[in-house]
Amino acid sequence: MKKIKYFGAFFALCAGITIAADAAYPVYSGYNGQPSVGGMNTVNNGRVVYLPTASGNIVATNSVAATAPTRVTGALPRVGSTSINAGRRYYQSSDFDRLADSGLYVGLSAAYTASIMGEFSADYSGEEGAYMVPGAFAGGGISKDSVIPLQISLGAAINSDFRIDFSYSRYGNISYPQSVQTSDGAGGFVTASANGGAVTSNATLLNFYYNIDSYTGYLAGGSLRPYVGAGIGVALNTTADYVVFDGTFYSEGDPTETPAGELTGVSDISAYHNGGTNEQLAFSLEGGVTTELGDGMKLDLFVRYMNLGKVKSSGSIVLTQNEWVSDGSGMPDGEEPYPTVAHYTDWTESASLSTIDVGARLRLQF
Repeated sequence: MKKIKYFGAFFALCAGITIAADAAYPVYSGYNGQPSVGGMNTVNNGRVVYLPTASGNIVATNSVAATAPTRVTGALPRVGSTSINAGRRYYQSSDFDRLADSGLYVGLSAAYTASIMGEFSADYSGEEGAYMVPGAFAGGGISKDSVIPLQISLGAAINSDFRIDFSYSRYGNISYPQSVQTSDGAGGFVTASANGGAVTSNATLLNFYYNIDSYTGYLAGGSLRPYVGAGIGVALNTTADYVVFDGTFYSEGDPTETPAGELTGVSDISAYHNGGTNEQLAFSLEGGVTTELGDGMKLDLFVRYMNLGKVKSSGSIVLTQNEWVSDGSGMPDGEEPYPTVAHYTDWTESASLSTIDVGARLRLQF
């Protein structure tokens, strides 16, 4: 009997503690959170109470029905699309994250110069006796031999739309024209042959790129992200030494009337032009698309216009030619060759150089 009394007192004490705790921590009347599972069958202060059924399922005892969600059907627009469905604009985050630019990157590109523009001309074409220093007076178009410009770059994405990088590009296999139109001393021009004169350019640029998919949307089913870019910097342009040869005979006087030892003609003019190196302002314009290769690798396919400024010779020319002089015989062929050498300075030739390149750039993001 005593055990029963002690048990009853202990039960009463526990019940009293529970009631006191409930009073000390009242339930917020607006709470509709975690369901209470057990044998209780009442709704306490707005709490949703669940009761077990004979089948083992749990059902709610209150009468508040959940609002059915609105179901939107149909294909969703791609990233960057302006289509709006059911008042909402949808983006496919996996595509967006996959093609977005982020963090630092290094890049390596190779291109093919589809077009090269430039024409050499001489700054001494109007000088007296200029015909005796053959060069590209009327102009000589630059030629090319499969120009493959290479570029390395280091940059970072400012955000998912903008990125910036420094790039170094090298252009080689650009040649001085193999034939030029040189002055004939009488206001006209004759064709002269040229050898050597390889042209190279090393350009360092600061480039800015902007992804334009917010205007165009993704291309090719979401796998290509279009962009535009521009760069500005310095180009170091070099022209190697070259020789221009003009085999034309230029008559200076009638041998039958010219005293002995006087000049009657000039022929076989060969001018050795010393090349030169100069710094020029350079800029580029670029447009292309980016695709994802996986493992942080991206591939840019681009078309680029590159303006490399001027290519210019040093102005030093060593000339060899045959000067024909009268032998005093008074005969039509009364003249003899007299080889001479002359040195000209500050007589330069130059050409503006620009290219259109088609290429690909591989970028590794960190």
